[in-house]
Amino acid sequence: MKYKNPVPTVDIIIRLVDEGNNEQVILISRKNPPPGWALPGGFVDYGESLETAAVREAREETSLNVTLVRQMHTYSEPSRDPRQHTISTVFIADATGTPVAADDAKDILLIKEDSIPTEMAFDHRKILEDYFEGKF
Repeated sequence: MKYKNPVPTVDIIIRLVDEGNNEQVILISRKNPPPGWALPGGFVDYGESLETAAVREAREETSLNVTLVRQMHTYSEPSRDPRQHTISTVFIADATGTPVAADDAKDILLIKEDSIPTEMAFDHRKILEDYFEGKF
């Protein structure tokens, strides 16, 4: 019998704070399906820790070096990714600098709580709402 298991992924809420102490969160526009705005993130490589994957994915997609602040929550609804069953551990990270879209990202968007786009990929709207509501 062959077992089929969910695939581990990471998503990162990257906070940028400007000189006026205003916080914005980085979203990327996805190059590949499914389309929409998303948190930076991706698949965990074999032999890689969740933390290492989060830092790597953040750098690959935003060109920023991030400092992980803490793990926020794990999302595991089987339908969260239309491609396959994934389990995502979400991290909160801080960064400075100017994000530049790279790798799987074709564009960058900085948002605040009141400006979450309608066209969000995966369950990233729920993740952002949970974050802004301080649920976890």
